[in-house]
Amino acid sequence: MNCFHLDDFLAGWIGGASSVIVGHPLDTVKTRLQAGTGYKNTLHCVLQIYRKETVAGFFKGLSFPLASITVYNSVVFGFFNNTQRVISKFRHGDEKQPCGMLDMTLASMLTGLMSVGLGAPVDLVKIRLQMQTLPCLAENLNIAGTTGNGNGNIAVRSVSLQGQPTYRGPIHCISSILQTEGIQGLYRGAGAMILRDVPGYTLYFIPYALFRRWLSPEGRSSPHPCSVWVSGGLAGSISWVTATPADVVKSRLQADALHTRKYRGIVHCIVQSYKTEGIHVFFRGASVNAIRGFPMSATMFLGYELSLQFFRGL
Repeated sequence: MNCFHLDDFLAGWIGGASSVIVGHPLDTVKTRLQAGTGYKNTLHCVLQIYRKETVAGFFKGLSFPLASITVYNSVVFGFFNNTQRVISKFRHGDEKQPCGMLDMTLASMLTGLMSVGLGAPVDLVKIRLQMQTLPCLAENLNIAGTTGNGNGNIAVRSVSLQGQPTYRGPIHCISSILQTEGIQGLYRGAGAMILRDVPGYTLYFIPYALFRRWLSPEGRSSPHPCSVWVSGGLAGSISWVTATPADVVKSRLQADALHTRKYRGIVHCIVQSYKTEGIHVFFRGASVNAIRGFPMSATMFLGYELSLQFFRGL
């Protein structure tokens, strides 16, 4: 019997498109809080973006994630569910046998590991585009480097910021990174992404399955949309909050431009961030992650489940 089901990929694509549109504005805020400086808190960051860049500032870099993260989510959900079938087929001889928590954990971890290969370049381009605003670079982005005596962001201000942004769009961003940093440049921060996504997807799919089971009435063949929405939202908040420390490191490594590179790697980024900003820096953006994680993941799972029911009802 063939364990591969294409409908999981199609449903994941639809759910992914819905979640990107819902979550991108807060994703921009999260990225600015984690990789930039000069923001006192989440509300201050939101107001600063709006005042200097209007509503359009919250949707910077949207076209690329809308095109790519939909494919990414399609692969993630398709891989996760098909991996569960393979595990059930191998262990029980029947792909329709529901996975236990241990098997689901293994499928989640493998999904997190696999996702980095596709997701690291997507995340890097998204973050580079989100961070490249003239006000942000001129006033907030001293993560890009400091003077030799450590007295501030003079080196950043010395960079010419009066012309066009560094990247004209996603394609130009990718080609520029390939020209200046090579293929490895697209995977900068991939190590931190593994530290984020392997446990992160485990704390994404497992809570969702548990919450959905608890919230679904006995004897119902398919989960109610409300239970799917609540379960997905809670799972997303849990996953993103616990992943915040690794996400901070990943964002900083990926926002680090080649010509003004500040961090040599994961450990150096952790040490330098701790020395200059304290332990609280690793939880910067946690509140945004919790708020953003709920509607984004709720929309993702709801879009996925409803699409799956539609495709299987054809």
